[in-house]
Amino acid sequence: MKLALFDFRQTVDYKLEILSGLTVALALIPEAVAFALIAGLSPLTGLYAAFVVGLVASVLGGRPGMISGATGAVAVVIAALVKSHGIEYVYATIVLAGILQLGAGFLRLGKLMRLVPQPVIFGFVNGLAIIIGGSQITQFQTNDGHWLRGESLAIFGGLVLLSMAIIAFLPRLTKAIPSGLTAILVVFGIVQLFGLDTKTVGDLASIQGGFPPFHLPEVFLTWETFEVIAPYALIVAGVGLIESLLTLNIIDEITQTRGRGNKECIAQGSANILSGLFSGMGGCAMIGQSLINVSSGARARLSGIVAATMLLVFILFGASLVEQLPMAALTGLMIMVAIGTFEWASLKTFRRMPTSDVLIMVAVTLITAVLHNLALAVLIGVVISALVFAWDNAVRIRARKLVDDQGWKHYEIYGPLFFGSTSAFAEKFDIAGDPEHVVIDFAESRVADMSAIEALNRLTARYAEAGKKVHLRHLSKDCRRLIDRADSIIDVNHYEDPTYKVVSDQ
Repeated sequence: MKLALFDFRQTVDYKLEILSGLTVALALIPEAVAFALIAGLSPLTGLYAAFVVGLVASVLGGRPGMISGATGAVAVVIAALVKSHGIEYVYATIVLAGILQLGAGFLRLGKLMRLVPQPVIFGFVNGLAIIIGGSQITQFQTNDGHWLRGESLAIFGGLVLLSMAIIAFLPRLTKAIPSGLTAILVVFGIVQLFGLDTKTVGDLASIQGGFPPFHLPEVFLTWETFEVIAPYALIVAGVGLIESLLTLNIIDEITQTRGRGNKECIAQGSANILSGLFSGMGGCAMIGQSLINVSSGARARLSGIVAATMLLVFILFGASLVEQLPMAALTGLMIMVAIGTFEWASLKTFRRMPTSDVLIMVAVTLITAVLHNLALAVLIGVVISALVFAWDNAVRIRARKLVDDQGWKHYEIYGPLFFGSTSAFAEKFDIAGDPEHVVIDFAESRVADMSAIEALNRLTARYAEAGKKVHLRHLSKDCRRLIDRADSIIDVNHYEDPTYKVVSDQ
């Protein structure tokens, strides 16, 4: 039966959404526990964050079907703060990070994700796939860090392969039930039926607990406290928004629909504020769980709400049962997520993509995979892409030169005039050899920034010193207002002039 939920334009398959949400909830547990341990916190801190962030983001978020919760990116950032100042400062940091994310949403900064080039997205996704897959290697170790051997390795490895096979091939037979949930149930049944001795969720830590307790961070409201938490909060907010908005874009491509970035910023901010107030470590969107959800067929908010709600049910009432789930099933599920996450098509584009794009993609992949710093990887990728773009455009500026019947020399400029092309622009002119009247036509060019304006100022001043007059054509009004000496030495064509809205500090 298909009914409308939250959005009357969208139909919802209740059975599929509920089963998919249950699958995601089971996959959330070991990751939330692991991320909390990475940060040096109790497992319940991660589980509470997964519940609060997951529920709030599912209800308020800008991308139905996307899953949020406690993440490794946030855990890595706050680990140092946990050691130096303790958990109360973590709660305060998460609340401040949420406030910053709310501000980003209200200022409509979500649209800045449009500036992230495709090679950076490819690199981010591939690096994240490597992280997800690589993190499963530790599951082949005992709790004291030794590698599984002999019968233990054979049982665990066989169950992992069985889980992967079910996830890979079941969708070819039927999509009535999510393949991930089927794999978990089948492996659990085999382990219980044959009494196999293998790692379970309970071997990581107990997940038994109560409802997330409301708790105001016990820190002094002083400037010194703000100086401590502000750098961490800024990084958590940035990492969370970058990962969430990139995940949103990826899910958009998969589902051929469009999410709302600014609304997602507000949802993530609200979720982190509540997480910090309800004893959680904070979080953001999770690409792995989101892909599990979407690949299971979920497209609405219901699956995320079910995932968060079932996670709380497991904590309150089902801990003893969930702790018996074999880690092999969840490991196989996450390995298949990693395989599905990796953009294999990007490898085929190596020969077709520009060399600079290939290098950017590889660099972002390596930084993401090695440093596990998603924000840094994306930032470096965007900066390199911007520099490559600036260089390419800097060398493309051209000037067609001709002399008309009146003896006036025309310079028809092609390509953008901006900080990177000002030097090449200045070299196009022969001030000493030019006639008394010079026409510079910007019909095929664009004056992009204040560096370009300053270059025009210097050029017109040099022509003025030589006793020659410059006639500008197709130059915007805002540019003319910013040019020194315009009234005295420049004749500007007042017809068909564009408006560029050049950024200035005036």
